[in-house]
Amino acid sequence: MAKLTEDERLFRKIEDKVKRAIFDYGLINDGDRILVGLSGGKDSLALVDLLGRRSKIYCPRFEVVVAHIVMTNIPYCSDREYLRSCAEEHDLPFIVHETSFDPSTDTRKSPCFLCSWTRRKALFEIAKAHKCNKIALGHHQDDILETLLMNLTHQGAFGTMPPRLRMDKFDMEIIRPMCLVEERELIQVAAWKGYRKH
Repeated sequence: MAKLTEDERLFRKIEDKVKRAIFDYGLINDGDRILVGLSGGKDSLALVDLLGRRSKIYCPRFEVVVAHIVMTNIPYCSDREYLRSCAEEHDLPFIVHETSFDPSTDTRKSPCFLCSWTRRKALFEIAKAHKCNKIALGHHQDDILETLLMNLTHQGAFGTMPPRLRMDKFDMEIIRPMCLVEERELIQVAAWKGYRKH
Protein backbone atom coordinates (compact mmCIF):
# COMPACT_ATOMS: atom_id res chain seq x y z
CA MET A 1 0.00 0.00 0.00
CA ALA A 2 1.42 3.37 -1.07
CA LYS A 3 2.39 5.79 1.66
CA LEU A 4 0.14 8.86 1.91
CA THR A 5 1.61 12.27 1.13
CA GLU A 6 1.39 15.11 3.67
CA ASP A 7 -1.45 16.69 1.64
CA GLU A 8 -3.36 13.40 1.46
CA ARG A 9 -2.99 12.95 5.22
CA LEU A 10 -4.32 16.47 5.79
CA PHE A 11 -7.34 15.80 3.55
CA ARG A 12 -8.06 12.58 5.48
CA LYS A 13 -7.81 14.57 8.73
CA ILE A 14 -10.34 17.10 7.39
CA GLU A 15 -12.65 14.27 6.30
CA ASP A 16 -12.43 12.85 9.83
CA LYS A 17 -13.35 16.25 11.30
CA VAL A 18 -16.38 16.48 8.99
CA LYS A 19 -17.41 12.95 9.93
CA ARG A 20 -17.10 13.83 13.63
CA ALA A 21 -19.20 16.97 13.18
CA ILE A 22 -21.87 15.00 11.28
CA PHE A 23 -22.21 12.47 14.11
CA ASP A 24 -21.55 14.71 17.14
CA TYR A 25 -24.05 17.38 16.08
CA GLY A 26 -26.51 15.14 14.22
CA LEU A 27 -26.05 17.14 11.01
CA ILE A 28 -27.00 14.45 8.48
CA ASN A 29 -29.51 11.60 8.71
CA ASP A 30 -30.43 8.74 6.40
CA GLY A 31 -32.59 9.98 3.54
CA ASP A 32 -31.51 13.64 3.73
CA ARG A 33 -31.31 15.65 0.53
CA ILE A 34 -28.85 18.49 1.01
CA LEU A 35 -28.37 21.65 -1.01
CA VAL A 36 -24.85 23.12 -1.19
CA GLY A 37 -24.46 26.68 -2.46
CA LEU A 38 -21.32 26.77 -4.63
CA SER A 39 -19.98 30.32 -4.89
CA GLY A 40 -16.57 29.31 -6.26
CA GLY A 41 -14.57 30.24 -3.17
CA LYS A 42 -12.26 27.70 -1.52
CA ASP A 43 -14.74 26.97 1.30
CA SER A 44 -17.69 26.10 -0.92
CA LEU A 45 -15.45 24.12 -3.32
CA ALA A 46 -14.10 22.11 -0.38
CA LEU A 47 -17.63 21.52 0.95
CA VAL A 48 -18.79 20.12 -2.42
CA ASP A 49 -15.69 17.93 -2.51
CA LEU A 50 -16.13 16.67 1.07
CA LEU A 51 -19.90 16.04 0.94
CA GLY A 52 -19.65 14.62 -2.59
CA ARG A 53 -17.16 12.02 -1.35
CA ARG A 54 -19.08 11.43 1.89
CA SER A 55 -22.36 10.80 0.02
CA LYS A 56 -20.78 7.72 -1.62
CA ILE A 57 -20.24 6.14 1.81
CA TYR A 58 -23.17 4.15 3.11
CA CYS A 59 -23.64 5.65 6.59
CA PRO A 60 -25.61 7.88 6.68
CA ARG A 61 -27.14 7.64 3.20
CA PHE A 62 -27.89 11.09 1.74
CA GLU A 63 -28.04 13.01 -1.54
CA VAL A 64 -26.37 16.29 -2.47
CA VAL A 65 -27.58 18.95 -4.91
CA VAL A 66 -25.22 21.81 -5.90
CA ALA A 67 -26.48 25.29 -6.76
CA HIS A 68 -24.64 28.35 -8.09
CA ILE A 69 -26.45 31.66 -7.67
CA VAL A 70 -25.80 34.38 -10.24
CA MET A 71 -26.61 37.94 -9.13
CA THR A 72 -27.42 39.56 -12.49
CA ASN A 73 -27.09 43.17 -11.29
CA ILE A 74 -23.53 42.73 -10.02
CA PRO A 75 -20.60 42.96 -12.48
CA TYR A 76 -19.08 39.63 -11.49
CA CYS A 77 -18.54 36.65 -13.73
CA SER A 78 -17.80 33.14 -12.50
CA ASP A 79 -16.57 30.20 -14.57
CA ARG A 80 -19.79 28.20 -14.57
CA GLU A 81 -18.32 25.31 -16.54
CA TYR A 82 -15.54 24.90 -13.98
CA LEU A 83 -18.07 24.93 -11.13
CA ARG A 84 -20.24 22.45 -13.03
CA SER A 85 -17.22 20.14 -13.46
CA CYS A 86 -16.58 20.25 -9.70
CA ALA A 87 -20.13 19.00 -9.06
CA GLU A 88 -20.04 16.44 -11.87
CA GLU A 89 -16.75 15.02 -10.53
CA HIS A 90 -18.91 13.52 -7.77
CA ASP A 91 -21.99 12.90 -10.00
CA LEU A 92 -23.92 15.68 -8.27
CA PRO A 93 -26.69 17.65 -10.00
CA PHE A 94 -25.67 21.26 -10.72
CA ILE A 95 -28.20 24.11 -10.85
CA VAL A 96 -27.59 27.69 -11.97
CA HIS A 97 -30.08 30.14 -10.49
CA GLU A 98 -30.24 33.79 -11.60
CA THR A 99 -31.62 36.49 -9.34
CA SER A 100 -31.08 40.17 -8.52
CA PHE A 101 -31.88 42.83 -5.94
CA ASP A 102 -32.82 46.49 -6.06
CA PRO A 103 -30.70 48.52 -3.58
CA SER A 104 -33.24 51.37 -3.69
CA THR A 105 -35.91 49.22 -1.99
CA ASP A 106 -34.25 49.59 1.42
CA THR A 107 -31.72 52.41 1.70
CA ARG A 108 -31.20 51.61 5.42
CA LYS A 109 -29.40 48.41 4.43
CA SER A 110 -26.04 48.25 2.63
CA PRO A 111 -25.91 46.69 -0.87
CA CYS A 112 -23.67 43.95 0.60
CA PHE A 113 -26.35 43.03 3.15
CA LEU A 114 -29.10 43.04 0.50
CA CYS A 115 -27.01 40.89 -1.83
CA SER A 116 -26.26 38.39 0.93
CA TRP A 117 -29.90 38.30 2.05
CA THR A 118 -31.11 37.79 -1.55
CA ARG A 119 -28.65 34.92 -2.04
CA ARG A 120 -29.79 33.26 1.20
CA LYS A 121 -33.44 33.64 0.21
CA ALA A 122 -32.65 32.09 -3.20
CA LEU A 123 -31.00 29.10 -1.49
CA PHE A 124 -34.23 28.40 0.40
CA GLU A 125 -36.26 28.67 -2.83
CA ILE A 126 -33.90 26.31 -4.70
CA ALA A 127 -33.90 23.86 -1.79
CA LYS A 128 -37.71 23.75 -1.76
CA ALA A 129 -37.94 23.39 -5.56
CA HIS A 130 -35.52 20.45 -5.53
CA LYS A 131 -37.02 18.73 -2.46
CA CYS A 132 -34.02 19.33 -0.21
CA ASN A 133 -34.61 19.33 3.54
CA LYS A 134 -31.23 20.82 4.50
CA ILE A 135 -28.87 23.53 3.28
CA ALA A 136 -25.14 23.05 3.94
CA LEU A 137 -23.03 26.20 4.30
CA GLY A 138 -19.25 26.37 4.03
CA HIS A 139 -18.49 28.12 7.31
CA HIS A 140 -15.38 26.77 9.05
CA GLN A 141 -14.15 26.97 12.64
CA ASP A 142 -12.48 30.38 12.14
CA ASP A 143 -15.76 31.88 10.80
CA ILE A 144 -17.63 30.61 13.85
CA LEU A 145 -15.04 31.97 16.30
CA GLU A 146 -14.86 35.35 14.50
CA THR A 147 -18.66 35.66 14.66
CA LEU A 148 -18.54 34.91 18.39
CA LEU A 149 -15.91 37.61 18.96
CA MET A 150 -17.80 40.14 16.82
CA ASN A 151 -21.02 39.52 18.74
CA LEU A 152 -19.23 39.89 22.07
CA THR A 153 -17.45 43.07 20.95
CA HIS A 154 -20.27 44.85 19.12
CA GLN A 155 -23.42 43.53 20.82
CA GLY A 156 -22.19 42.33 24.20
CA ALA A 157 -23.90 39.01 23.44
CA PHE A 158 -22.48 35.50 23.61
CA GLY A 159 -23.70 34.03 20.34
CA THR A 160 -22.38 32.58 17.10
CA MET A 161 -23.33 30.39 14.13
CA PRO A 162 -24.39 26.95 15.41
CA PRO A 163 -23.38 23.76 13.55
CA ARG A 164 -27.08 23.01 13.09
CA LEU A 165 -29.95 25.49 12.96
CA ARG A 166 -33.63 24.69 12.49
CA MET A 167 -35.48 27.28 10.37
CA ASP A 168 -39.14 26.58 11.20
CA LYS A 169 -40.35 29.42 8.99
CA PHE A 170 -38.91 27.65 5.93
CA ASP A 171 -39.26 24.06 7.23
CA MET A 172 -35.53 23.68 6.61
CA GLU A 173 -32.29 23.05 8.52
CA ILE A 174 -29.02 24.91 8.03
CA ILE A 175 -25.96 22.74 8.68
CA ARG A 176 -22.26 23.60 8.81
CA PRO A 177 -20.31 20.33 8.25
CA MET A 178 -16.91 22.11 8.30
CA CYS A 179 -17.48 23.64 11.75
CA LEU A 180 -14.45 21.77 13.20
CA VAL A 181 -12.13 22.49 10.23
CA GLU A 182 -9.58 25.31 10.47
CA GLU A 183 -9.22 27.83 7.65
CA ARG A 184 -5.46 27.18 7.35
CA GLU A 185 -6.27 23.53 6.60
CA LEU A 186 -8.67 24.57 3.83
CA ILE A 187 -6.07 26.96 2.35
CA GLN A 188 -3.57 24.10 2.16
CA VAL A 189 -6.12 21.73 0.62
CA ALA A 190 -7.17 24.37 -1.94
CA ALA A 191 -3.54 24.74 -3.06
CA TRP A 192 -3.05 20.97 -3.26
CA LYS A 193 -6.33 20.31 -5.09
CA GLY A 194 -5.79 23.30 -7.38
CA TYR A 195 -9.13 24.98 -6.68
CA ARG A 196 -9.45 27.90 -9.07
CA LYS A 197 -10.07 31.33 -7.58
CA HIS A 198 -13.21 33.18 -8.70
